[in-house]
Amino acid sequence: MTSTQEPRNNHLLAALPAAEWQRWLPQLEWVEMPLGQVLYESGTTLSHVYFPLTAIVSLLYVMENGASAEIAVVGNEGIVGISLFMGGESTPSRAVVQSAGHGFRLNAQTMKDEFNRAGPVLHLLLRYTQALITQMAQTAVCNRHHSLDQQLCRWLLLSLDRLQGNDLVMTQELIANMLGVRREGVTEAALKLQKVGLISYARGHISVLDRAGLEQRTCECYAVVKKEYDRLLPERLAT
Repeated sequence: MTSTQEPRNNHLLAALPAAEWQRWLPQLEWVEMPLGQVLYESGTTLSHVYFPLTAIVSLLYVMENGASAEIAVVGNEGIVGISLFMGGESTPSRAVVQSAGHGFRLNAQTMKDEFNRAGPVLHLLLRYTQALITQMAQTAVCNRHHSLDQQLCRWLLLSLDRLQGNDLVMTQELIANMLGVRREGVTEAALKLQKVGLISYARGHISVLDRAGLEQRTCECYAVVKKEYDRLLPERLAT
């Protein structure tokens, strides 16, 4: 297994105590996660949970008319499929790979059995879920009260935190769907950031040139979310 296939490059898996890790390891399945892949649709019963390593997954709400907006992103800090162990089995949201990569998945029944043991795994997953709820709430506030270029800065920073480099490859249309705006709005906001030297923007490709500048330009929403993740999800879980 290469370093890029090491399951504990996912922070939740890295936080598992030794006994839980030994139980999980044989059941983790390595998976490719190509750009645009739908991991689950609204209302479907989940067959697996996913632990991204190098991919980023967007959780989206899709309206009846086809319009969509992102409510959260999940990368190497977390897990996709919380409704499985929270008791709902399905969710009204949709999970789509927004940045290609790979990860691991775990069978649904195995995940539920581990959660129901009511040990360290339960507490770790509940803390992660609280952090995810914070991200969802802050996204809703941000989309309502802050400018599009501030939202784009927040979104770029959250994405960078879940990637190893400074480059994002995704279509203009996908970014627009994530932010719930028209493609022209994304272009205008991205060109503003490029003009002041924060990013380099070409069709389907964004390179972040000045992360500190992005952090200064964005709203408080990014810092609120990051602080909560850092508080709730230490690198190692106490056994």
